[in-house]
Amino acid sequence: MRILALTLDLDDTLWPVLPALERADHAVDAWLQQHHPDVARAWPVTAMRELRMKVATERPDLAHDFSTQRQLTLEQAFASCGTASAPVDALWEIYFAARNSVELYSDSLPALQRLSAHWPIVSLTNGNADLERVGIHMHFHHHISARDTGVAKPDPGIFLAAAEHLGVPPENILHIGDDAELDVVGARDVGMRTAWINRQRAAWPAGLGRAPDLDLPDMTALVEWIERQPPSA
Repeated sequence: MRILALTLDLDDTLWPVLPALERADHAVDAWLQQHHPDVARAWPVTAMRELRMKVATERPDLAHDFSTQRQLTLEQAFASCGTASAPVDALWEIYFAARNSVELYSDSLPALQRLSAHWPIVSLTNGNADLERVGIHMHFHHHISARDTGVAKPDPGIFLAAAEHLGVPPENILHIGDDAELDVVGARDVGMRTAWINRQRAAWPAGLGRAPDLDLPDMTALVEWIERQPPSA
């Protein structure tokens, strides 16, 4: 396995994403309760989430763009309460700040520091994490998101965009991620090597075909494996 570069998923690979999403939804709700109580009463957190799912279903063209989905959700919530102009920018900043207030897994930052010293790393995400706000941007060569690319994992296009940016053939890139289908199958199908960060130690789903090249419990195990490889590997 001759690895020249790495691509790396973010949410649930470097940090648990659900706590941050919970905080973000409740931060938006708290602001609405203070400034627009009528909208807060009509659209509490659970109802707002259901509305976002409705928007996602109605707009399959935005499957790659969670940010626009959420902004449209806010517009519809305000419109249903008789307000034509929703304060989307203010609410988005509240949401985005909380969404990026993540707590890294204890192994993530040490692993990033060691890996980025020797290999170019491109982040590859379907979500809307902001590496600068999280505070880890210095460890990445580039950031590629589904929103910017126009397609989401496991679509080949987002993986090939990373390979093109790196100037490295897919077979010489190791993609690292937690999701069996989005990360492993997507990367595998374009010829990348694959590392499954399988923190729950789940069995590989039989219906997904060939297993990943590496099935690892955390980022520390990945670093230990990759540092054992000879310089040309």
